[in-house]
Amino acid sequence: MGGMPVSDILYMKIDRNIEVDKKEIYLSDVAKLECINKEILARVKAIKLLNIPNEKNNRFVFSVLKVIEMIHKIYPTLEVNNLGEIDFIVDYEKPRRQPKWVAFLKLVAICVITFLGAAFAIMTFNNDVGVDEVFKQIYGLVTGEQSDGFTILECSYSIGLTLGIMVFYNHFGGKKITTDPTPVEVEMRLYEDDINTTLIEGVNRKDKHIEVS
Repeated sequence: MGGMPVSDILYMKIDRNIEVDKKEIYLSDVAKLECINKEILARVKAIKLLNIPNEKNNRFVFSVLKVIEMIHKIYPTLEVNNLGEIDFIVDYEKPRRQPKWVAFLKLVAICVITFLGAAFAIMTFNNDVGVDEVFKQIYGLVTGEQSDGFTILECSYSIGLTLGIMVFYNHFGGKKITTDPTPVEVEMRLYEDDINTTLIEGVNRKDKHIEVS
């Protein structure tokens, strides 16, 4: 270990939030590592970062300085280039095995609730703005006949609404229409970023994150 060349550099990239499901966490579980010296790389990957103390779901906020300190205890002269986050979260979730039928029932329930909620929202919007009356007036002006409530206008509106929702949410069945992220994916990413920022800043204020000793 002591005869290490000065030119050896370890590149390390850690994401802001890492989910794990095992109690012994090694550096290779949370970081992407690269070094020309494969012996150093293998040894650094095997550094134990954390032992989960119990079976409960837990979050641990780490400073990257703590990781660098652990590496320097083994290789004091090794240059470590951090290409990732300064603070990061290790999110432990206890492994859960649930039957496939339970997951299927949850999926069905979510689909039913989402469908009913969307249908209710669309119906209340149509009632508020008086879409039926507008369609009746347009149909009467164009055709000179009285609308029975089920005409080409209502059919076109229903088809257009369905197509518009599919294009907006960029999904048809299990496939994307384009390679762009969907609005839901964008909002979920922003929400996750806000959650991670709040967790890290909250822990930093209380000075409870795992920092250099």
